[in-house]
This record gives sequence, structure tokens and C-alpha cells, in this order.
Amino acid sequence: MLTFVKLGGSVITNKTQEESPNISVIKQLAAELRSVCSSTRSNRTPQLVIGHGSGSFGHTYAKRYGVHTGLSSDADWIGFALTSAAALRLNRIVVDELLAAGVPALSLQPSATIRSKQGVLTHWDTAMLSSALEHGLLPVVHGDVAFDTVQGSAIISTEQLLTHLAHDATFQLTRIILVGEAGVYTVDPHLDPHAQCIPHIDSANITTVLEGTGASHGVDVTGGMHGKIALMWQLVCAVPNLTIQLIGPTPGLLTRAIQGDAVGEGTLITA
Repeated sequence: MLTFVKLGGSVITNKTQEESPNISVIKQLAAELRSVCSSTRSNRTPQLVIGHGSGSFGHTYAKRYGVHTGLSSDADWIGFALTSAAALRLNRIVVDELLAAGVPALSLQPSATIRSKQGVLTHWDTAMLSSALEHGLLPVVHGDVAFDTVQGSAIISTEQLLTHLAHDATFQLTRIILVGEAGVYTVDPHLDPHAQCIPHIDSANITTVLEGTGASHGVDVTGGMHGKIALMWQLVCAVPNLTIQLIGPTPGLLTRAIQGDAVGEGTLITA
């Protein structure tokens, strides 16, 4: 059984300032992951894959050069390389902090093994990810560039990567934890102080929820909150028994969520 934890780009960076990592939060989350990895309650500690967004690193270059909408064969592909390099710079920061905290983190660059078609991930060689898990390592992946068979280039979000893993029976992904906003709200909490967190999203309220969600605050080429919720809903409908929990970076909450002790916190999405 596998749990995928995504550290949102809006949490580990300041998305309104170019290449601005939030080191204190990254250190805090790394310490919590170390706590989970070293937990004596081994029967409650699942295998983990960590993913993270590109935040103010990769998104900035992707938007500047139009990498996410596609580059023609005769275009200047420097933007593709710059976007990849920026995503790797943030990944290096995250992995280094995990290692410093004592987490056996191993960076696996997605763009080396993925392909897409019209912006949708079609192939990912996950053999190295499987090997890392077998050896007790914690694989760390991230949103990345991809060569696209139709539009030339694309950006593959972390959500697309976890969707691929969820559909691969080899990994038996049963749970996804998204660390970002404190949950999904009735209206944008950045604009309306009366916004209320929605504790549970299912078939009874998904339409209303999607109508109330909006775009990202800052540079984001992967669809913002609305796109993420829509994708996650499709995922829980397609993968039996999969649960998805959205939580904020409140100290201690990630540990509780991984250990199954964060019932009623954040937003839970089930089919």
C-alpha cells in the first residue's frame, strides 16, 4: 500500500516572487516526514512517495516561454531547458533538506522518463521508483517539462504524475495527501473572510464545489485549485477505495495525516 504526499508549490515557495523558497516550511515538513519514517508504529507507517510543485521556480519560466502550451520544432527551446533547470533547483533544495533531516530521500527527475500527448502524460518509466521503494528509499518527484508528441513541449504537473501511479496496479496507491491550502472552501478564502472549509467532498456536492473554486494566487500554468480538484475527483471516481486529503502546513498536521490521525482536518475527497 502506497501513500503519495504532495508538497504544494504555494507552500514550499512564495509564488509571487521568482525563485523564492520557503525554507522554514520545507524544514518543518522534512522533520515531520523524518518523524513518520522513524516511527516505531511500523504497522501504521505506509510506503511513501513525495512529490512537490514547482511554485515560483518552474512556473515562472514555463509561462514566460510558453512551454506549457507547446513549442514548435523550429522554436527557441532555451525556455524548455530553463524551466527544467528551475524545477531541479527547487527539487535540490527540498531533497537536501529531507536528507539533512535524516530522511532517505532520492530525487527522480520525471522529464528523463516521461512523454506526453497534447499536454497529457502518456508514458512514465517508473522502474527506478519501484527500485527505490524496494530499497527503503523515499522517492521524490516533481512537476516537470516533457517532450510532447503533438505540441512539442508540455508541463506535467505533480497531480498528473500521481494520477499515473494511482492507475498503475503495481503501486497499489490508496491515499493521497496534498499539503497546500488548509482545505477546499465555499468561496475563495483569500478574498472572503466568511469562507468556510468543506470537510468532505463526494458526489453530493462536487458540482457546487467546482463552481466555487478558482485559479491560483501567483504564477501557475497547471490550472490552479479548480483544475486540481477536478482532476482529483476524476481520480477517486476511477480508482476504487482511493482517498484524497487536502491539508495546510500547520505544524504536526502532516504527521497526523500520514498516520491516519487527522480525521476531520482539512478536506477529504472520496467517491
